[in-house]
Amino acid sequence: MIISKTPYRLSLFGGGTDYPAWFETNPSTIVSAAMAKYCWITLRELQPFFEYKNRIVYSRIESTQSIAEINHPSARACLQFMNMEDGISISHDGDLPARSGIGSSSSFTVGLLHALYEMKGYRPDAKKLAFTAITVEQKFIGENVGIQDQIMASYGGIQLINMGPGNEWNCGSLNLDLDYQNVLESHIMLGFSGVSRYAEELSKKQVENIKRGDNYHYLKEMMQLTDEAIRSLWKHDDMSIIGKHLQEGWNIKRQLYDGISDLWIDDIYKEAIKAGAFGGKLMGAGGGGFFFFIVPPEKQKEFKEKMHSIKVWVPFKFDTHGSQIVRTL
Repeated sequence: MIISKTPYRLSLFGGGTDYPAWFETNPSTIVSAAMAKYCWITLRELQPFFEYKNRIVYSRIESTQSIAEINHPSARACLQFMNMEDGISISHDGDLPARSGIGSSSSFTVGLLHALYEMKGYRPDAKKLAFTAITVEQKFIGENVGIQDQIMASYGGIQLINMGPGNEWNCGSLNLDLDYQNVLESHIMLGFSGVSRYAEELSKKQVENIKRGDNYHYLKEMMQLTDEAIRSLWKHDDMSIIGKHLQEGWNIKRQLYDGISDLWIDDIYKEAIKAGAFGGKLMGAGGGGFFFFIVPPEKQKEFKEKMHSIKVWVPFKFDTHGSQIVRTL
C-alpha cells in the first residue's frame, strides 16, 4: 500500500497567464503558493479474488474489468500513461471539496502519478512530476488547463513560475524572509462560498479568448501587476499594499471572460472590503468556490462575524514540501 499527500494551490498573482496559448508568445510570471490542505491518494495492488479487476473510490465507487472502462478521467489517463496493468485499487480523500478553485483536480493527478511512480520503484523530482502531470492533463485527457496547479502541487512552497517563450517553464522559491512570510500567512483568510463549479467550461472560454486576442490587454495588465507585486513582496511592503495588489488583480481577472464573476460574487467581495479586508480574490477559474482575503489578524474575528455569505472558514498555513509519499507498505 502506498499513500501520497499532495497540497492544494493558492494563486497569488498572475493567474490566467499560465495557458500555453498565452505564454508561448507572451513570456509571463506567476506567484503561487501551496497550502497545508491536502489530497490523499491510497494505492494498492488488487488481488484477483473479486468479480472486478480495478476499484476506484472517490465521490463515487467504480469497479471495472479494465482500465479503459474507468470513468474518472485522471485515474484512467494516469494508469494508461504509466502502462499499468489491471489489478489496481485507488482511494481518494480530500481535506477540501473539489471544484472549488484550489487546483484539486491537478493535486489528484500529481498525487496519483507520484504513488504510481513509487509502485514502479522510481522517485521523480518535482520537475519531472509536474511535467508528467501537465502532459497527462493537457495531452492525454485533453483538458483546457494551465500549468500552475500541477507545478504547485509538485513543488509546494511559494514559487515564482516563469513561462515561455515557447512551451518551456521553470520555477524557484520566492525566497521571502521567514518573518515576513509568517506575517503574510497570518493575514490570509480562506472562506468557502458554498458554491462548487466545473472549471473546464470557464477555462475553455479563456483559452478561446486568448486565441482570438479578446483579452490581450487585460492579460498584459495582469503581467505588469505581477511584476509590481513581486517587488512589493521582496521589499516587505505592508499587507495593506499586498491586499491592494490583490484587489487590482481581481478587478482585472473579472474582465477576462464571462462567468468568472456574478452579482452574488461581486456582493461578497464588496462586503469583504467593507468589513475590513485589504483585498483578496475568488480562487481558480471563477464562478464559485473559495475566496481568500487579506485581513489583519486582530480584526479577523469581527470580520468573520460580518461575512454572513461565507459558509465555512478554513484555517490557513503554507505547505513547504509539495507532493510526498508518506507511507509505503
